[in-house]
Amino acid sequence: MSHLAERMQCIDASGIRKVFALAAKMSNPVNLSIGQPDYDVDDAVKEIAIASIRAGFNSYTQTWGIEELREAASAYYERRFGVPLHNVMITSGVSGGLFLALLATVNPGDEVIFADPYFVMYKHLTRLLGGTPVLIDTYPGFKLRAESVAAAITDRTKLLIVNSPSNPTGVMMSGDELRALADVARRHDLLVISDEIYESLSYDAPPATMAGLHDRVLILNGFSKNAGMTGWRVGFAAGPEDVIQAMNTLQQYTFVCAPSFAQKAAVAALEADMSAKVAAYRRKRDLVYEGLAAITEVTRPDGAFYIFPKVPGGDGDAFVKRAIENNLLVIPGSVFSDRHTHLRISFAAPDETIRKGLDILARLAAETQG
Repeated sequence: MSHLAERMQCIDASGIRKVFALAAKMSNPVNLSIGQPDYDVDDAVKEIAIASIRAGFNSYTQTWGIEELREAASAYYERRFGVPLHNVMITSGVSGGLFLALLATVNPGDEVIFADPYFVMYKHLTRLLGGTPVLIDTYPGFKLRAESVAAAITDRTKLLIVNSPSNPTGVMMSGDELRALADVARRHDLLVISDEIYESLSYDAPPATMAGLHDRVLILNGFSKNAGMTGWRVGFAAGPEDVIQAMNTLQQYTFVCAPSFAQKAAVAALEADMSAKVAAYRRKRDLVYEGLAAITEVTRPDGAFYIFPKVPGGDGDAFVKRAIENNLLVIPGSVFSDRHTHLRISFAAPDETIRKGLDILARLAAETQG
């Protein structure tokens, strides 16, 4: 008899982890796979965390999170988008917030709509909870269109997940495009989960938010990408009171609270000037896009630090295997998609690493096409 729950058959080990296992014996790889910034937490933010620890702020906080950070998150959205957040709770990262949100809302058989390509957790957490992922093919431009969502809605549809800027494509939705999605959700009484973790890294236009576009929108955001606080596990959620109350109840029995000292430091992180980091990543985006455009078909990312090129030859899994054999670490697109035709590159890396990676990709492409 298996001692594992049947639900474990609904999910597979992360494809990213499989790639890392395959790459474990690589010697000093050219690494364009990592989904975290290549900058560290700001010193001023570190000092607040250190001072909080030394001052004894090391106990549990309220499950909701500290009031100071909840208010700061609302104020951040008001400054950035002109829309304050309501019913804010602090989560253990955006991943923790996503898990609580789905746990609070998805019943077995419920359908959850999101774009393909998608962030890996959307599909696997939905299946873990007995829900049915409904993937909207967004190739080649990677925009989630309102008409495509409307066409996929059935009497089992429960919610829509929106991720802009996107992991893995870096494509960003405009305010009008988000408004159109909100209109569809309103007409069909859908809850919207808007994953906005990359909104601070936008390069060509001001970022847009789903906040305020529909009264059944749950905003998820955090500090891993804008502040480099990936290991500190702090995020925030805001939205309908009934959903937030349910998430708070579930947090009491799961995460309990986000790390106390990190919550204190996160208040300052929301005040940080991101302009230099955005400028640096815009330049990296241009470097990697121009290099890839000379090799293969690729959509220019508007934000985040990912790009999702089509692989020469059409077999992304095979191409990535060859890349790893040539000491280049990238992620096959099939980790994020039902298609196997692309790969994900992270340009959160030094320029020299990006150039080395482009050189290897160009050589492999020439061999494939030759």
